[in-house]
Amino acid sequence: MCRHLAYLGPPVTLAEVLFDPAHSLARQSWAPRDMRGGGTINADGFGVGWYPGDGEPVRYRRAQPIWSDPTIAQLAAVTRSGALLAAVRSATVGMAVLDGAAAPFAEGRWLFSHNGVVRGWPDAVVPLAADLPVRDLLTLDAATDSALLWALVRHRLRAGEDPAEAVGRTVADVAAAAPGSRLNLLLTDGRRVVASVAGHALSVREAPGSVLLASEPHDDDPGWRVVPEGHLVTAAPGEVLVRPLPIR
Repeated sequence: MCRHLAYLGPPVTLAEVLFDPAHSLARQSWAPRDMRGGGTINADGFGVGWYPGDGEPVRYRRAQPIWSDPTIAQLAAVTRSGALLAAVRSATVGMAVLDGAAAPFAEGRWLFSHNGVVRGWPDAVVPLAADLPVRDLLTLDAATDSALLWALVRHRLRAGEDPAEAVGRTVADVAAAAPGSRLNLLLTDGRRVVASVAGHALSVREAPGSVLLASEPHDDDPGWRVVPEGHLVTAAPGEVLVRPLPIR
């Protein structure tokens, strides 16, 4: 499993989201509260993507634990953004541990993360992968389930699907092909966030002008709300919509 989050709102330093809270994402890398049997720590890489303006995001990804990289703490202290997506990784046994395997995955304005596992990998999803362009398969960031999930979502986005539809249909297709998979997906273009809750936890906290979605609440603020299992969230500052996933 992994831990991930997305923030939209007034510009803040990356450190205010990643490091400063009592149960920050950085702390969750070595002391997570809710891994649900999917490992004990998240030490197989990390990544953060943020939007410096109205253009495409910037990413910083590494295959090492977030606590062992002094650069990210320094970078986070001086970098401000009103939109970011970040993750710490616990790699599934047998999957690559390298920079390209760490979320967020990206194309254009999109950033993407996956918290979970595809059961029966890779055989269970061969029919779904066969529908992708060969070039997409040859240029995956890594030979992992998360990278393939991104390719499936991205293919739908390129075809013009609504982001919530792209995430929801991808979760439904993979859940049908690989029962028992954990498919918490997180997608943002810096203006809105789409997230699925399928096999793992997700909470959302709204504040005036901002919204934060996270695998685990990073503090004791009573404003955190647990998103029910089997649901899809579409969020932007001032607007959070939760509806059932189209899982068969």
